[in-house]
Amino acid sequence: MNIRFYFSRRPLIAGLCLTGFVVLGLVAWRVNHASPAPVAEAGAGAGAGAKPSVRAPRAAQVEVAKVSVRQIIDDVSAVGTLVSNGSVILRPEVAGRVSAIRFRDGAAVRKGDVLVELDAAVQSAEAQQAQAELSLSKANADRVKDLFAQQFVSVSARDEAVSRLEVARASAALAQARLDRTRIRAPFDGIVGIRKVNVGDYVRDGDALINIEDIAILKLDFRLPEIYLGRLKPGQKLDVTSDVVQGVVFPAEVEAIDPLVDAEGRAVLLRARLANDEGRLRPGVFARVRLIVEQRDNVMLIPESALIPAPGRTQYVFRVKDGIAHHVGVKTGMRRAAEVEIVEGLSPGDVVVAAGQFKLRDGATVAVARPDIDRPLTVVKD
Repeated sequence: MNIRFYFSRRPLIAGLCLTGFVVLGLVAWRVNHASPAPVAEAGAGAGAGAKPSVRAPRAAQVEVAKVSVRQIIDDVSAVGTLVSNGSVILRPEVAGRVSAIRFRDGAAVRKGDVLVELDAAVQSAEAQQAQAELSLSKANADRVKDLFAQQFVSVSARDEAVSRLEVARASAALAQARLDRTRIRAPFDGIVGIRKVNVGDYVRDGDALINIEDIAILKLDFRLPEIYLGRLKPGQKLDVTSDVVQGVVFPAEVEAIDPLVDAEGRAVLLRARLANDEGRLRPGVFARVRLIVEQRDNVMLIPESALIPAPGRTQYVFRVKDGIAHHVGVKTGMRRAAEVEIVEGLSPGDVVVAAGQFKLRDGATVAVARPDIDRPLTVVKD
């Protein structure tokens, strides 16, 4: 089929296609030959032959913050366990039957109080016998000394009487010591636990009777990584909190540092000391520790978001001056609470880009999207 025959059969379709080709051609010609419109007017009163001006670069929208100078407290957190200042399980040194229990479970006791008594009938009789022999030996020794002074007895008789007196004294002391062992006393002021025996029970030497804890002062054992070893010393202050007493901070102080570092965990063991006069904390309780390692004044801080990562120890920020962003290298120190310490590279009061710096280049024009730069973006909790 030839073209003439096709157009005769499809006049409408052929006309539409031809019109479309013509329109597309006109559009393409206008796009390729259109003159660029001037970006900015030359100014009021400019003549028709004035050259159009070049558009100025658009300022980048950024958020900024000032370099703040504040006091900071360098601290480290850890967890630990509370330990009694004094803790002991009382055990009898001799076997016997419990004859009396002179305390209430969980009660406070004083040093020297008798807590448990064993049947001491035999020991008491032995003590009385030894005391009687001591009295007799003392009277005999006094009589022999008088006779020796009158030269009625020999020196050997006097020495023998004195020796018998010393033996009697030792026997009396031994019998009294055996009697004393039947009375179990509190070794220090504290709180007794729950007794494990009753009156009438027969106990052997070494059996557990009762535990006593000195909780007026508690000790806290915790561990820190070995990297802090050079910055630790006795007397450093720390804050202790526990879920047992929520919302209360107990002040404490480092008492001792273990000289041996744990080779497996690479940690050093510390023991702190805290007052527990009201008895709100108990031994064995889990506690959180905040140790104040160092307190420093006049530390320059900027938001951590202002830093631009770079290989090596030097990092970069954009410092804004007169609306221009300048690429500046800085040396950083410690980081905490979304802020970073600036050691070198900036001065107090400098303004840095805190957000939007990754779209900038050195010397770029910026527009501040956060005008309240005097207020720091974050706050360090001292």
